[in-house]
Amino acid sequence: MANERGGALGKERMSLPRRANMLQFCCTDEPAETERLYKKGMKGEVINMRVSSGQIVQRVTQLETLYKISQIFPAGTGHKHGLSEVLNILAGELGLNRGMITLLTPSGDEVMIEAVHNLSEEYGRKIRYRIGEGVTGRVMETGKAMIVPRVSQEPLFLNRFERWNVTKEELSFICVPISIGSEVIGTISVDRPYDEEAPLEEEMRLLSIVASMIANDMRTRRDSAIQRQLLEDENLRLRHELEDKFRPENIIGNSSAMRDVYRQIQQVAKSDTTVLIRGESGTGKELVAHAIHYASLRAKSPFIKVNCAALNENLLESELFGHEKGAFTGAIQSRKGRLEEADNGTIFLDEIGDFSPAIQVKLLRVLQEREFERVGSNRTLKTNTRIITATNHDLEKAIEDGGFRQDLYYRINVFPIFLPPLRGHKDDILLLADHFVELYSTKIGKDVRRISTSAINMMVSYHWPGNVRELENCIERAVLLSTDGVIHGHHLPPTLQTSDASGTIGTGSLNERINLFERDLIIDALNRCNGNLAAAARDLKTTARIIRYRAKELSIDYKRYRGEKG
Repeated sequence: MANERGGALGKERMSLPRRANMLQFCCTDEPAETERLYKKGMKGEVINMRVSSGQIVQRVTQLETLYKISQIFPAGTGHKHGLSEVLNILAGELGLNRGMITLLTPSGDEVMIEAVHNLSEEYGRKIRYRIGEGVTGRVMETGKAMIVPRVSQEPLFLNRFERWNVTKEELSFICVPISIGSEVIGTISVDRPYDEEAPLEEEMRLLSIVASMIANDMRTRRDSAIQRQLLEDENLRLRHELEDKFRPENIIGNSSAMRDVYRQIQQVAKSDTTVLIRGESGTGKELVAHAIHYASLRAKSPFIKVNCAALNENLLESELFGHEKGAFTGAIQSRKGRLEEADNGTIFLDEIGDFSPAIQVKLLRVLQEREFERVGSNRTLKTNTRIITATNHDLEKAIEDGGFRQDLYYRINVFPIFLPPLRGHKDDILLLADHFVELYSTKIGKDVRRISTSAINMMVSYHWPGNVRELENCIERAVLLSTDGVIHGHHLPPTLQTSDASGTIGTGSLNERINLFERDLIIDALNRCNGNLAAAARDLKTTARIIRYRAKELSIDYKRYRGEKG
């Protein structure tokens, strides 16, 4: 076909049927007549003077067939249904008798029939072709299309469907590979009544194009399936990580106060009871909320956290309940609130004591009737969300002062859990410190294995106003500063090194304090060296004689450290 003048490249595109009519009118077997029509200025397509009108119509029909097939795959149809539609279109548009599409089995050594047209589908499910077997198997093996003009004269044609014997008519058979890159994954084949003048080569080229469409669709589906599986695996991995991180046994602490907390988590987790977690800042209220959620029946649903203290009243209202487009300046589109996102899961409202009176009223309605409206909307939405709240405020005093609603207090205070301050369970300080040393040693990439006696004494003596969060920050700093694999007292922040913070070096004369500091240094070295005096002396860059003498002066029994790990 030659160039198109004023057609597809112009502003007005002609439909395929109109183009076909124009082509039939313009084409003639007489070159002189075609030239005459063109010279008269007739618009349309200039065609090869030696191409017959029948050939042009045939090519347009092929284009229409390809166009129809191309519309199948983006339509989101099922895989098998889409392949059956392809065969139906080929039969309807090109007059082909029967057809089938085969795909490689998971084992990779044979192909099975995936879709058929005008053949027994139930019978087709039982038929398989080994690689290299028959025409279909040969195409799979070589990756090259095959044309069988007369099946009666082709020994490779197996006639598994007995279509030739039944009809008693001579057939022509075409089979082309379906390939993704260099990998042959299947075949598409058709047959038609034998016709000596049938354009089998043209039909083979058409089938090859259709095969590439099928291959592209299958590659897209396969890539989507792989991507979806990767996302599902990643989602599952992250979920397991969250479950491992926030399950109750991973909350550090063995004191009686913390055991009471674990017992309460176990008691309330399986229910939908509203929980109020109370405690000072840094005591781990969010960890407890996570532990309740992941031990509940809602564990596979969302856990949504809202820090109420970080948002002003308007932003908090929109964050919780969502808003409609145009509800306020900057609301350029509708947005779901956190309550909607947490549906069937758990929402954790941290620092609920900072709620404004207006939002307290809305939250009270959610707790009582499980319904709310978005900002700027009159449509009532239902929610099935478990609510866990937390605060470090004195809510009872806030009620007396009029800053917190008493009815809301009773709604959220169904099952209170009190988290003790760190100074109230000092037995857990060393356990927590060791946990954070291991955590940050791995994260920072330092081999820190031990906390010195002086550092332990300082931490135990300190009052920890910032609770566990402050302890974690102190250990992170100490791991960064450590140079010998040990956290010493001087690695801790200055607030822990004051005489108020530690009784280990806060009293006595200068000489007494120096002796105490020296004693800690020698004990640390003996711990590292398993009580070996010579090794401890090398560690402190002195002699074994001096270490033995100073150990005796400072009442250090170095033999007790033998066999201990540093």
